Amino acid sequence: MDLRKKQRVVLEALEDIKGRDIVVFNTARMPSMFERVVIASGDSTRQVKALADRVQEKVRENGVRVYGVEGEASGEWVLVDLGDVVVHIMHPTVRDFYNLEEVWGGKTVRFQLKNPKRHGKAARSRRKRAAA
Repeated sequence: MDLRKKQRVVLEALEDIKGRDIVVFNTARMPSMFERVVIASGDSTRQVKALADRVQEKVRENGVRVYGVEGEASGEWVLVDLGDVVVHIMHPTVRDFYNLEEVWGGKTVRFQLKNPKRHGKAARSRRKRAAA
């Protein structure tokens, strides 16, 4: 599956379970083993786990291999490794503390969400910080 389609499947899976503050970073020019970093928030540890499960389910349905999953036990921060796409799903307090947008910052990838109202002021401020 090509990168754009894989990214779209991930974003739709996150939207299905009402993931919030979704951002995608293009890391292709960075010395890393992947080309995209997706960061999303869930309102509770239960939702974080559900989001990670949904991402895995949807990408597998589309023939994509899941290389690894970390953090499912605690549910505060779950990382799903899809090879060229790495998905970080985090509880908002954990996300604010680690501020991955600053780490992976730089060029965000523009995408159209099905329901942009769910990705309000917090997402915009994170994107502004990441772009700065």
